Amino acid sequence: MTLKRVGILTGGGDCSGLNAVIRAVTRAAIIQHGAKVVGIEGGFEGLISGQTQELTTRTTKDILTLGGTILGTTNKGNPFEYRTRTEDGTIQVHDYSDKAVETFHKLKLDCLFVVGGEGTLEIGYEFFKKGIPVIGIPKTIDNDLEKTDYTFGFQTAVQVACDAIDRLQTTGRSHDRVMILEVMGRNAGWIALEAGIAGGAHIILIPEIEYQIENVIRKIALRKKGGSPFSIIMVAEGAKEKGRGTIKAQEAGQRLQGVEKLGGVGFYLARQIEKQIDLEVRTTVLGHIQRGGSPNAFDRVLGTRLGSFAVHSAAQKRFGTMVSLQTPDIVLVDLKDLAGKVRTVSLNSQLIRCAESIGINMGREAM
Repeated sequence: MTLKRVGILTGGGDCSGLNAVIRAVTRAAIIQHGAKVVGIEGGFEGLISGQTQELTTRTTKDILTLGGTILGTTNKGNPFEYRTRTEDGTIQVHDYSDKAVETFHKLKLDCLFVVGGEGTLEIGYEFFKKGIPVIGIPKTIDNDLEKTDYTFGFQTAVQVACDAIDRLQTTGRSHDRVMILEVMGRNAGWIALEAGIAGGAHIILIPEIEYQIENVIRKIALRKKGGSPFSIIMVAEGAKEKGRGTIKAQEAGQRLQGVEKLGGVGFYLARQIEKQIDLEVRTTVLGHIQRGGSPNAFDRVLGTRLGSFAVHSAAQKRFGTMVSLQTPDIVLVDLKDLAGKVRTVSLNSQLIRCAESIGINMGREAM
């Protein structure tokens, strides 16, 4: 198939490496097929409004190292369940999917590249079922997508979190403090687990393992008794205390996208520790620092490979699929097999066994 016009959008949260994908799709489509590339702005909202920009090798030549996305993105613009807030605060839900399909056809596109995580790809699959030729490209700092070894954006986020731990190690040791670093991870603890191991954390708390505060305190007390009064705790925002659940910063009903806003587990944990042990505790919330900034080399290469292979797959009419890293190759998997699924850390994960084997406390009794 000769590609004439292709479209690309970025949905969900931003992360490092999005622009590397945009650049790769643009260059591969133009250099290999002489195609026009249409950038759809603001995620799926641009597919509703028709807000686009032409992408060329010239306009994308300097974006490889740039964080964020030049197309813009949103996690609030699902055309199938588009939410608006009325003056009295009531949230109304609309189905604008037919409008989005109409826009796609008006743009005369041969393919739509949908770059995003679990939610974005699920929307992409719904559009595929409505007749739009879709190819997904996996993006999320959380690394929680099925059928791919890694998503781009993850390794950069891990490195940022690891750098933060390195800095907390020195100040924590200097003052004999317990230093808590809260990172992102609503349902999956991949960032906390990998960055915690890489940064030498003494305690790692992830959503998959409900922590017991007694086990956390025991680890800190043992270190203090052994002559190391300082401790480093890495905690994912979705970490759950046994019998309590996650810490919610805001009720779901108050948020336009209808998703619970998490946050505050680091400070909550600090209060728990201070009540039971005579040490100063300090909390750092890394927040959106994990999402911003230039991608590392791994994510630049992975984003470029995924984007290039997505164009190659479109030329073969391999629609309804996602490009995936199955080391060492990039392959295609069916969107229907992964849309809406979240990959969490298995309790039998080698990473967890590795962490506990070297003395890292995961908030539970040692297995």
